[in-house]
Amino acid sequence: MTAKFKEAIRLYNTKRWSSALQAFLEADVSTFTTEEKTELAYYMGLCYTKLERYKEAIVYMEQAVTGDPGALRLCQCRLTLAYVYMMTRRSRMAEFELEHLIKTGFKSVQIYTMLGYVAWMQKDVERSVSMYESALDIDPNSASAMNGLGFVLVESGIDVNRGLDLCKRAVEKRPQSAAYLDSLGWAYYKAGEVSEARQILRRALDIAPRQKDISLHMKALLDEAS
Repeated sequence: MTAKFKEAIRLYNTKRWSSALQAFLEADVSTFTTEEKTELAYYMGLCYTKLERYKEAIVYMEQAVTGDPGALRLCQCRLTLAYVYMMTRRSRMAEFELEHLIKTGFKSVQIYTMLGYVAWMQKDVERSVSMYESALDIDPNSASAMNGLGFVLVESGIDVNRGLDLCKRAVEKRPQSAAYLDSLGWAYYKAGEVSEARQILRRALDIAPRQKDISLHMKALLDEAS
């Protein structure tokens, strides 16, 4: 591994995504082994993902997956691919990657939580609940699983009270998460507690003023109150 490649990895590890990507792009791949080319593709895929340049991320992560990166790195590649597919609304492809991981023995809170979200994207409420429940079976204190399941239970009307409780617990663990605050605010709204809903959604907007879902939830609340 060249010194420049090591420096690019260091930049990535210090969260300087743009600088790391530029360094990776400047790497002289003519001197790389097959293993190093696979690692380069992996890191470039990660950089593009962090920069929300998902089209490029897919190209490099797919290269990394087919480059035989080793079991643990392959799991990381497939998880990243699934995330990028989710962000680009390719739910079936995300589902394929996640189900493949489960079939090959990888089972985690993250995988089941992502499957819960994918099922929700596909409007399969029953499966979404089942996947989130599986995540909580692994870790009952997972904030992401509690938030996901709570929102689904509230939005679908299956169990608003339990959903509200789960969203509260998620926010207790991650009080500065705009997404979790949004779910909690919406849960309060669905439970008929409009004053609490307005207060929580305002906190979410203060943290993430450009987040579309939060703005839509606040608008729905204000429209009903007017």
